[in-house]
Amino acid sequence: MSEVPAGVEMEAPVRGAPRPTATMTLTRDGPDGVEVLLGLRSSTMRAFPGYWAFPGGGLSSVDRLAVEALPELAGAESGAIACILREMSEELGLAPSKEGGLVLLPEAARRAIVEDKRKWLPLVQAGEVPVDRTNIRTLSHRITPPFGPVQFDNAFLHVHAGHWEAIPDIDLEPQTEFTEVMWAPPADILARWRAHEIKVAPPVVTLLMEIERTLDRFDRDMERAADDIAARLPGRRSILFAHGVEVVPIKTATLPPADHTNCYLVGDPEGAFVLVDPAIRMREDMEALATAVERHRGRLEAVVFTHSHGDHLADMSLLREAFDVPVWGSDHTARSVPCDRILVDGEVLQLGEQAWTVLITPGHHPGHVCLLSEAGLVAGDMVAGIGTILIPPGSGDMNVYLEQLERLKALQPHLVFPSHGPVVAIPERLIQHYIDHRNARHARVFEAVQGGLTAIEAIAKQAYADSPDAHPGLAIDQTLSHLLAHEASGTLASRNGEWFLKEAV
Repeated sequence: MSEVPAGVEMEAPVRGAPRPTATMTLTRDGPDGVEVLLGLRSSTMRAFPGYWAFPGGGLSSVDRLAVEALPELAGAESGAIACILREMSEELGLAPSKEGGLVLLPEAARRAIVEDKRKWLPLVQAGEVPVDRTNIRTLSHRITPPFGPVQFDNAFLHVHAGHWEAIPDIDLEPQTEFTEVMWAPPADILARWRAHEIKVAPPVVTLLMEIERTLDRFDRDMERAADDIAARLPGRRSILFAHGVEVVPIKTATLPPADHTNCYLVGDPEGAFVLVDPAIRMREDMEALATAVERHRGRLEAVVFTHSHGDHLADMSLLREAFDVPVWGSDHTARSVPCDRILVDGEVLQLGEQAWTVLITPGHHPGHVCLLSEAGLVAGDMVAGIGTILIPPGSGDMNVYLEQLERLKALQPHLVFPSHGPVVAIPERLIQHYIDHRNARHARVFEAVQGGLTAIEAIAKQAYADSPDAHPGLAIDQTLSHLLAHEASGTLASRNGEWFLKEAV
């Protein structure tokens, strides 16, 4: 992704109200203390594939009908509670009991709900599925960050299920969302997350941190800790994509559907760290970023710019007002922004206990910088979590971009932290998609010229025939990038603004 090319007008995304969702934090008294239940999301899931997360989902029409039909759901959070009771019946085959703890649903009832969630309400009304909200607390409400055109308002609900030996076994066979579940102490889950052994959804990480801190205050008593959290309803403080990778979205004039650029706090949470792409242009964003830096327990070493596109650079006077630290960037970036340190390919930035390797990855833009560690890849504009990546005909190079994508794929990063959109859970899948997509478009551009088309408008129209919603200006812009790459490879040539096979010129 990059700035919109000159002369191309794009509409900014219009967001509606956040969509309501609910998740359930189930805890129990395990053999060695309090444990939390997490499920491993299937690699086929659209959101957070391969991540450990709480059970839950989106509020549906079934849940709204249930609120109207079931007096036992009356009260605050009735929609969220109806949603989570239905989701628990599908995903876990369990329901909270009025007496405390969890009860197992009849197998036939659960299979019917998995087959068609609309059957949940009739089964409740028939007395085959219990519904009780007595022991359900609300721990927090959080609205997802503005990474995309859709945001969610999630209610984090909680039930403490009591002694571990009284909890029924969970059968995952009828459902497809989770491939496995685990009960584990919050501290153990967080330790594995910090070591990059497992992927845990960012809001789950911060809530587990809150639970662990509160348990320490209440002698490891989960009921008292949950009552305290529910009374405070703590909001989101940090968005932690990985241990040592915190993100602060910054409002920018970038390519829709994105309208933010991710600024990252990268490095040791207890030691040195850097700010990557603090693209602040407004005081409001500067203050939000300053708050995140003040909250960080480490020491800010420098500002790093991945490249010099306008949606990545800051208003330098505003930036200097907030952070009096050196600026680091590649030699090409230093032509646009004075840099105190020139980053080179292969050098290692030692940020406290964390080592981040600099990768110079041109193609999208000369001197483009990525950072790689065990946590994953800070990818700049090499890939995006939302939308697409443009290769500007003037400063980009399609051939080099594809070469660098192959290089990044071979590095097998644990996660990818893009400049636009959410964290990328399965990097190899997304990078391969980019490679395949660009190669296919590259071939279609060549075939259009091979078939006798010479004007760029006609070539673009044929090359993008499979993408009727593509903006015409962007299609022409990117077609030119492909044509220039073919010309550099010696397969096509241009004359008087028209394109031909090389041997025909």
